Amino acid sequence: MGILLDAGSRILVQGITGREAAMIVRHTLDYGTPVLAGVTPGKKGENVHGVPVYDTVKEAVERHGVNTSLVVVPPAFALDAVLEAIRHGIRLIVVTTENIPQHDTMRMLAAARKANVRIIGPNTVGVIHPGLRLKLGSIGGDNPDRCFVPGPVGVISRSGGMTAETSWMVKRAGYGVSTSIGIGGDSLIGTNIRDLLELFERDDETRAVVTFSEPGTSFEEEAAEFVRQGGFTKPWIAYVAGRFVESMPEGTVFGHAGAMISGSFGRPSGKIELMRSVGAYVPESFDEIGDALRRALGG
Repeated sequence: MGILLDAGSRILVQGITGREAAMIVRHTLDYGTPVLAGVTPGKKGENVHGVPVYDTVKEAVERHGVNTSLVVVPPAFALDAVLEAIRHGIRLIVVTTENIPQHDTMRMLAAARKANVRIIGPNTVGVIHPGLRLKLGSIGGDNPDRCFVPGPVGVISRSGGMTAETSWMVKRAGYGVSTSIGIGGDSLIGTNIRDLLELFERDDETRAVVTFSEPGTSFEEEAAEFVRQGGFTKPWIAYVAGRFVESMPEGTVFGHAGAMISGSFGRPSGKIELMRSVGAYVPESFDEIGDALRRALGG
């Protein structure tokens, strides 16, 4: 079955006629993932690589029964797009848009929680399930098979680019991935590491999970507490990048908006210590992920 995406996923792309969205749709279809409909207001009757375009999500739902949406729209329109998807029964929304005003992000996340809708992102490369040839977002680009092959390892990354590189390290170690997710580099996101560990715990395809983390946020700390409470029992290989930032001035942002430390909050050293205390394998370098994975799985 996998997590997030499965054979029952019926995909819609909001903002489909934009240049970036059209490119993503082409790569998605080439990978074998069906995209049933797109929405761009005022563009009804057009098609993008054979995918029909509608003016509203309501029309797409009525004609195609879509239940999963990829949002590829400018920041100013992201909130309206997400609220429209929620209003018409979409259950999984992947928001690729970055630089969304924080107030808009807060509103969309609150609406999603109220409606029991899962959001991945904002500012995410998306989700891929190699075993079912399903992907949502720019993840993998035009050649997903370079990094993403089927296997028993879940991958979670706060960095979009490192979602692919971490999955490639899993491949180099002789394994493949069950589902790989870029959760987004912002401090406000819909689904964090702890949430995904809970899903991977219930997934029979997944034997271990590898995470790629950065400075900032409390995502790793929350995940470690979840493990401590027995919520996740499979091997966890947790790499934390950016240890050098602890020697830099407080409040400096490195890369993503969420990669900022303040006082003891968000420090890589604290994350590492806490994750090790709950039994996670924490490699010293990125190149050691494969060795840690083989030790964890007994290979």
